[in-house]
Amino acid sequence: MRLATWNVNSIRSRLDRVLSWLDRAGIDVLALQETKCRDDQFPSEAFEQAGYEVAHTGFSQWNGVAIASRIGMDDVEIAFPGQPGFDKDAQSSLLPAPVVEARALGATCAGTRVWSLYVPNGRSLRDPHYEYKLEWLAALRDSGARWLAEDPAARIALCGDWNIAPTDDDVWSVDFFRGRTHVSEPERNAFRAIVDAGYTDVLRRFAPGPGVYTYWDYTQLRFPRREGMKIDFVLASPALNALAKDAMVDRQERKGKGASDHAPVIVDIAD
Repeated sequence: MRLATWNVNSIRSRLDRVLSWLDRAGIDVLALQETKCRDDQFPSEAFEQAGYEVAHTGFSQWNGVAIASRIGMDDVEIAFPGQPGFDKDAQSSLLPAPVVEARALGATCAGTRVWSLYVPNGRSLRDPHYEYKLEWLAALRDSGARWLAEDPAARIALCGDWNIAPTDDDVWSVDFFRGRTHVSEPERNAFRAIVDAGYTDVLRRFAPGPGVYTYWDYTQLRFPRREGMKIDFVLASPALNALAKDAMVDRQERKGKGASDHAPVIVDIAD
């Protein structure tokens, strides 16, 4: 199985590019993030014509996650157990309870439980969205640990845009990011807690060291200057990690007109 994760930063803007890449790269299962559309706007028919089943959850022009599979798809689940919600106006008791955003979607593809995850950004260290991010990651850690406790042999892939650079090697400049989200110790600790629960960062296993990035901001010529971040990952359960043969970033997909600001991460799994 060739598994990939990609924050496409609007599927409707990049549909042709994504479909062309799926065929060219031989992808069996793709986890998509930041689709930026409602379910009725998602181009399911185009994926189906290309031979992929699709599941999607999205409520507006923000967030949105999907899974496309050409090897089958069962047990689709929107949101993981305990996934917290967020309401930017939650300080008002007159408003409804926080809404669970379209940030997590699970499906079983040929025996592997694939989750497409779009971890909250956090915005700033003093923003309520930052606390929400930490709560979201803690809830994911609890669910992930429970899945492995229930079935230690489960093949699980936690795929997506994690909005965390877990080590200093994962950013182009430690000084530039100091005091910002994505690199704070609470965020890094939250990421490590999921790893410690039994999940392996497959990309780091096969592509260690500095300079392996998955995201480059559109501004300041970040991409040609190689000023990026590694924030997109596939975290694999022990059983799935044992089957992983290779992992890479397809940096070519960040090039050219109309590219997403993220590049796909690909993991090859033995049959």
